[in-house]
Amino acid sequence: MSVRDVARQAYREALPALATSVVGGLFAGAVLGGMRAELRAVPGLLVLVPALLATRGNVYGSLGARLSTGLHQGLVEPEWMPDDRVRAAVLAALGNGVLASCFAAVVAFLVLSILGEPVASLTTLLAIALVAGVLSGGALTVAVVSVVFAGFSRGHNPDTLVGPLVTTTGDVFGISFLLLAVRFVLRIGLGGG
Repeated sequence: MSVRDVARQAYREALPALATSVVGGLFAGAVLGGMRAELRAVPGLLVLVPALLATRGNVYGSLGARLSTGLHQGLVEPEWMPDDRVRAAVLAALGNGVLASCFAAVVAFLVLSILGEPVASLTTLLAIALVAGVLSGGALTVAVVSVVFAGFSRGHNPDTLVGPLVTTTGDVFGISFLLLAVRFVLRIGLGGG
């Protein structure tokens, strides 16, 4: 296979995923732009948003890379009934995602408190991070496993799909579930600041 053929194949696989990533990013930005009331109601939430979105990308990007490597090495079969390796990787990703979200909430609270900036209670930030982490983690796990296995089964390189997929779905699900988490936490009375 020539260099030109390899480049053509890489672009053919990557461009649809990258285009989807752009559209997903715009959607996530529109949702964030519409969260003005929630951002005012929960002081410090805007500081937490980038940390939560980065957590999704890091944790579930690692899950996708691990699955992709397992598929390439023949350690994992692209079957919809996961084996013990896949289950362990998924549970580790979910646990890491939730723990990292809660850690981010604690750090945001401490930093803003030390700086004397307005910040919601630690309970409020933790509850929002926990709810958003669980909801987006479940959705991202399904998306990552499905796309990696489906792409591999169709002859695509899952490594090409994982980056844009996790970025897009992490932003879309992350910001959407963050909005739902804030509304839920405010509705149950955990208040803002």
